[in-house]
Amino acid sequence: MTVGLTITRTIAAPPERVFAAWTRPEDFAGWFGGDAVKVPADTVVMDVRPGGRWTAEMRVPDGSTIYWHGRYTEVDPPRRLAFTMDDDPASDTTDPVVVTFAPAAGGTEMRLTQPRDDLTDEQLGQTLIGYNSFFDSMEILLAGRD
Repeated sequence: MTVGLTITRTIAAPPERVFAAWTRPEDFAGWFGGDAVKVPADTVVMDVRPGGRWTAEMRVPDGSTIYWHGRYTEVDPPRRLAFTMDDDPASDTTDPVVVTFAPAAGGTEMRLTQPRDDLTDEQLGQTLIGYNSFFDSMEILLAGRD
């Protein structure tokens, strides 16, 4: 896997809660997409086990829908989650996105690494902006929750 980007955030919640934000459909729908995009909770399906599939619909402001899908490759709560992620229904990406969760001062250090795949530099930059927006929403979602 050629790493395309790595993002590290400290989230003010315990690792178990941050891990759950990635694996509970109602939580995932609340932060995936950030403020500008809607992910209806009833479109999120998660079979959180190695080999299990996940899907989610992202409704963007221009009225279009992005159909995300993937497969979990590693599930080690609350330390590590790895999954494939693709928005092309005809494709099945094999290089996983990996998210690790570690106790840290003030909560949980969450580190995401994503392969570059065939992303251009511009697309990689937009992906970084998108994830940071998503994680801003996650921080709001998890503020004050256990």
